[in-house]
Amino acid sequence: QVQLVESGGGLVQPGGSLRLSCAGSGFTLKYYKIAWFRQIPGKGREGISCISSSDGATVYADSVRGRFTISKDNAKKTVYLQMDNLKPEDTGVYSCAWAPHPPAAIMRLEEYAFESWGQGTQVTVSS
Repeated sequence: QVQLVESGGGLVQPGGSLRLSCAGSGFTLKYYKIAWFRQIPGKGREGISCISSSDGATVYADSVRGRFTISKDNAKKTVYLQMDNLKPEDTGVYSCAWAPHPPAAIMRLEEYAFESWGQGTQVTVSS
C-alpha cells in the first residue's frame, strides 16, 4: 500500500520561503509521478506541480511557475517543493499524490490522474 507523508509546512511572512517534503513508501514501481496539490479555503483543490521519477520531467501551474521548484530523490522516494516569494494567496493545505507513470507519458495535474494521497501539511503566509 502506497503511503505518502508530507512535512515542512508552517507560518511564513510574505516574500519568505518554505521547503515541503513528501516521503513515499510501500511501492516498488520504478516509474511513477508525484505531484503537489493545494486546497485553498473556499476553493477547490489545485494541482500546482508534478515530477516524473524516470526523467525528472516537471510541470507547473501558472500560479506558481517561477516561484516554486519541484525536485526528487528517487533513492529516498522523496519529492520536495521549494516555495520562494510566497504570497498570502498561497495559504492552504498542501498534499502530495502518487500514481504510476510510464516514461514519456503525458503528465497531467488533475486529481483523477492520481491514486494515492498524503494527509497534507498547512502552509500559512501572513505578516
